[in-house]
Amino acid sequence: MELGSVLHALIPSWSSVGIYMIYLTYVAFASFILPAKVVPGMIMQDGSRLHYRCNGLLTLVSLIGLLGIGSKMDLISPTLIADRGLEMLSTSFIFSFLVASVLYIVGCRSRSQASSKKPHFTGNFILDWYLGVQLNPHFLGINLKFFFLRVGMMAWIIINLSNLAKSVQIGTFSLSMILNQLFCLIHVMDFLYHEEQLTCFWDIMVERLGFMLIGGYLVWAAFITTIPGWWLLYNKVDLSTPAAIAICIIYLVGVIGYRGSNSQKYQFKMNPKALIWGKPPRVIGGKLLASGYWGLARHYNYLGDYLLSLSFSLTCGFSSPVPYIYPICLIVFFVSREKRDEARCAEKYKEIWAEYCKVVPWRIVPYLY
Repeated sequence: MELGSVLHALIPSWSSVGIYMIYLTYVAFASFILPAKVVPGMIMQDGSRLHYRCNGLLTLVSLIGLLGIGSKMDLISPTLIADRGLEMLSTSFIFSFLVASVLYIVGCRSRSQASSKKPHFTGNFILDWYLGVQLNPHFLGINLKFFFLRVGMMAWIIINLSNLAKSVQIGTFSLSMILNQLFCLIHVMDFLYHEEQLTCFWDIMVERLGFMLIGGYLVWAAFITTIPGWWLLYNKVDLSTPAAIAICIIYLVGVIGYRGSNSQKYQFKMNPKALIWGKPPRVIGGKLLASGYWGLARHYNYLGDYLLSLSFSLTCGFSSPVPYIYPICLIVFFVSREKRDEARCAEKYKEIWAEYCKVVPWRIVPYLY
């Protein structure tokens, strides 16, 4: 595709804006009306404690069902997103920019209010707009941080399914496409099934909501993660049986590490005396878990997440670096976040953190980093 054609395709149409708004509206509406498990979140930095309606998996399944019915009745094309990919990408980016700007303006207006939950400003306009100034902004009763994270993860699957339909249509359907689709579907459904564990994620507890998180949820989670799927749509890759088995093993190791580490962290926060791998947990200073995966590395969940991203890209073979944009970017993201988290924990826990680092010397990859 020529540069001029790409630039023209990036211009959002009113129909792409309408599709995007309908999608956001449905996810918001479903989160209120569908049955949900209401769970208390962790105590935030500002001392507040929110409650979350966790029904993300049901929302996703119902959305897929409705889209399937609409496709059968010829009300919507199953390849709609695949046909309008660049439009939807630019629409998502512009929407992220606008929401971040609105949140910054709202934060500025409430800056002078006497409240323990006043927005946090660094004094640098660009940094404040990018990082955000409010920890948990709400709109019409919706926790925007939790909402946008859910929207991005669901969009990942909707985009993939549209690419799957398109690949069948144009004849690029292959084992690689099947593996990529299964890996992503299982990961997102598992993510939403354990949605209550998000309440102790760094994003929810610590990060303020600005363009970094909004763009991360709506552009990164919805589009950057789907690059391997887009690649397989237009490039048929024939995987050998040994290669497919090896990729499946990498994926399974990633799933076990990612889910296991996050579950252990959540379990520990809910019940500090719960057994880890069948044994009483080792706790540093009465606060920091040093057992299980958290005894192997201080951020083992990042390693599990990275192996997942790598397995998605490996389904595309090695003919181009393009499908590996996602895992490459993830390295930069994880190292950056890990350093910020280390600095925050060192300030918060002081000598307890220093002792924990001695007990668990590895940051992300045991015996390597």
